[in-house]
Amino acid sequence: MNLRLYLQTLRWNRVRLLAVVLASIGWGILIPVIYVAFADAFKNLANSGAIPKELLNFGSGSLFTLPGALTLGLQHPLAIAFVGIFAVGSTVSSIAGEREAGTLEVLLARPISRRTLYLTLAAASASLIAIVMAALLGGQLIGVAIQGVGDELDLAQMPLVFLNGLMLWSAFAAFGLAASVSFDRHAPAIGLTLAYLLINYFLEILGSLWRDAAWTQQYSLFHHFNPGKILTGKTDPLDFLILAVAIVIPVAYALVVFPRRDLAAPS
Repeated sequence: MNLRLYLQTLRWNRVRLLAVVLASIGWGILIPVIYVAFADAFKNLANSGAIPKELLNFGSGSLFTLPGALTLGLQHPLAIAFVGIFAVGSTVSSIAGEREAGTLEVLLARPISRRTLYLTLAAASASLIAIVMAALLGGQLIGVAIQGVGDELDLAQMPLVFLNGLMLWSAFAAFGLAASVSFDRHAPAIGLTLAYLLINYFLEILGSLWRDAAWTQQYSLFHHFNPGKILTGKTDPLDFLILAVAIVIPVAYALVVFPRRDLAAPS
């Protein structure tokens, strides 16, 4: 890894990182507040039979329990947008964007190999994702403390939740970087990565809302990020294994393909 490039990459992202961190903390604080305010109302609505219970769930989360509410907050499109800015937006433009702008050759002309470049950008992306995940979880902990509902959680498991979330988004970032090294233009790389993200999200939401399609959740990476299970002591090691495989495959692909690629002249 090239330390100078790593630090420079973080500096380039510092303004939007600050904005996303502040928004993530605010969103995290809001989730326990919503849970305390509306959990009983949702439980009564579900028990009345007026609305099927499945329609009051969202992905692997729900507002019926505090761990479920925290899961819902982390799988909500807003939280996905916060992390996706770095897991998708930054990764796909890191190499394909440089190539499209005609600046990749200048970067590679310096004493830095392609594998070093890739690993440095991967480390920077993981660091940015880790900061945003920490902000989301930190905000949730602040909200839990404000509402005084910490006894409903096993807070000692929160580092494991952080690791689980970091692995989920590192898998998407690894896919984004693999797409970035595969194309000379920004558009196809981001299109492919967004399609991968949206398909995974669709399978998770479809399975949670439609009982007969519940099996589709098993094929979604989002289903293997479930803070609710972890915070209630039901951690499944298989979730971590699946996410690890989802990281290793695109990383291995990129490390093999990128050094061997001929870079066409930008048009």
